[in-house]
Amino acid sequence: MSTDTGQTSAEALDARVPGIRVATANGRAWKDLLIQVFQRNSHQDCLLIPAVPEPLIVWVLSGDANVEERELDGQWVAHQVTAGDFFLTNAPQPYELRWQARGEQPFTVMHLHLGLTLLQRATIEVLGEGVHLALRDASGEKDPVLSALLEPLRTELMSPGEPSPLLVQGLAQSLAVHLVRRYGSASEAEPRARGGLPAFKLRRVTEAMEAQLDQEFQLEKLARSSGLSEFHFARAFKRSTGYTPSQYFIRLRMERARQLLRETDRPVIEVALEVGYTSASHFSQVFRREAGVTPSEYRGRN
Repeated sequence: MSTDTGQTSAEALDARVPGIRVATANGRAWKDLLIQVFQRNSHQDCLLIPAVPEPLIVWVLSGDANVEERELDGQWVAHQVTAGDFFLTNAPQPYELRWQARGEQPFTVMHLHLGLTLLQRATIEVLGEGVHLALRDASGEKDPVLSALLEPLRTELMSPGEPSPLLVQGLAQSLAVHLVRRYGSASEAEPRARGGLPAFKLRRVTEAMEAQLDQEFQLEKLARSSGLSEFHFARAFKRSTGYTPSQYFIRLRMERARQLLRETDRPVIEVALEVGYTSASHFSQVFRREAGVTPSEYRGRN
């Protein structure tokens, strides 16, 4: 399922993350709001989270995990999280995540992107006209009011019947007001732009990359899918991810290769072929440059 991109640009950016997508919001009830529920794999290596305009809430539904985050090439900061903990991210730059779940319970999370139109209306109501909103980030915190607003949204999403637009929109508006009141402040300066591509365009591009990991990199085709020239697309993409499109494509290949090496017994050459390398030696060279070890060494450590 997918949202109507005419309603909001808040699209999921992490369909490629190993795990199961349990549910995705879809339809008119979810205008200005995107919610997805994921059951994550217990272990995730370094994962790039692109910068997008919309603030993101990640709410832990079940499981316990050690989650680490950092700015690109920065120091890792660890957070021990359990059900009810949440992350609020409004970063102007891409960042990286990794995690290790503990115990038998599945590590399940809900992602919520709040549409900018909704947030702007809440900002005007709470802080006044002509005010720029500054939202602080939150990592591994608890907020009973936030949880009380997210739980009925999760229930509407998971219920078999049609969600109530009145209920969903009322909860979304309450959520926006709560975020501005609790985590927002007025700023005289206009906030730095977050990312160069709207989230729905970035998702479209990264999904196209994911579907073609075994093929040659095609900048022209990717730029066309975003409705931009190759020059403007490459510049906007790097602003969102910190990488050129070709560098990001290689990174996706290596993420997929690590998953296959960790979770299957397939020969290294088969893994290489699946991610677009016909030569095992070339694949090993690129993998070592990205991961710091050869494919065989990586498999032996996991």
